[in-house]
Amino acid sequence: MSTTPFRLLLLPATTPLVPRQLAPILLVIALFGVLGIAVLLERLYVIVYRSGTNGRVFIERIIQLVHAGKIDEAIRQCTVSTAALSDIGLLILRSRSRDERDLDNLADAAALAVLPRLTHRLQYLSALSAVAIMLGVLGTIHGVRDTMLAVSVGAAGAPPDRTAQLLAGFADALIPVGLGFVVAVVLTLGRAYLVSQSESITEQIREFSARLINALIDRPDVRLGHR
Repeated sequence: MSTTPFRLLLLPATTPLVPRQLAPILLVIALFGVLGIAVLLERLYVIVYRSGTNGRVFIERIIQLVHAGKIDEAIRQCTVSTAALSDIGLLILRSRSRDERDLDNLADAAALAVLPRLTHRLQYLSALSAVAIMLGVLGTIHGVRDTMLAVSVGAAGAPPDRTAQLLAGFADALIPVGLGFVVAVVLTLGRAYLVSQSESITEQIREFSARLINALIDRPDVRLGHR
């Protein structure tokens, strides 16, 4: 008798499809999955929605304003923006110095303050994925052990009956590891997407810092792929 982790979560632990002895480990795996999804959604909000909103458009707008001498307007645009780039822009634009070395040092210090926010708690997703798989394997081992013990105790049955009981027990024992892998796949894919987004924002921050400093010291603007 077999089922899927999704059907399993919809059934009470007293039904034959959900062995009572597996219910606790399945609940723990599900709780780790919920915790991982919560972290994933929070990081999506911070990295994708807040920090990465229209980064390319924001860069071009601020650089145009600085070249036009509208520093106050550029500061206002940075103030109302929620992008991570705006924090870098505010610190550089509000600097009283126009020395290139001073501005480079300020940009580096600003990046050290902003960049950790992009990678914060991402390592939790890897840990939760690994724990979900390990708990699934533990639950499967426990289920196989219980199945073999139950069949050995009831050894008086006919061989076909014992084979059917073993197959049914082994099928149920695979449920925890299956659920663990489902949780791990979701969290791993989510983390990969968030890492790619944070790396993209990091590159934008480096580009923005360099181009903004060039604009402030009246050096020609240089864009990747442009002359």
